[in-house]
Amino acid sequence: MNLMMALLTNLTLTTLLVTIAFWLPQLNAYSEKTSPYECGFDPMGSARLPFSMKFFLVAITFLLFDLEIALLLPLPWASQTTNLNTMLTMALLLILLLAVSLAYEWTQEGLEWTE
Repeated sequence: MNLMMALLTNLTLTTLLVTIAFWLPQLNAYSEKTSPYECGFDPMGSARLPFSMKFFLVAITFLLFDLEIALLLPLPWASQTTNLNTMLTMALLLILLLAVSLAYEWTQEGLEWTE
């Protein structure tokens, strides 16, 4: 009996709320206020505007470095070593790997904005 009463109450309440939401008027006084902000790009323009390749390359570089840090940073703790020298060596190798990667990216001019 309690189960049937709960189901009937839920069904009635759901139907009532859906009906009220359907029949209430949509109040969109300011269309610009509800549009998403596109960080300087015109939100009402064409979707087929050319995209700068520099943004894409910087985003890919950021993702690579971010993934490298996220995967390699917990490595000394994941290996469960209690030896401080081993942990220090692994941390220094991680920093060295990141520094070499950054130097390589810099020499390949992957971080330059000018043509």
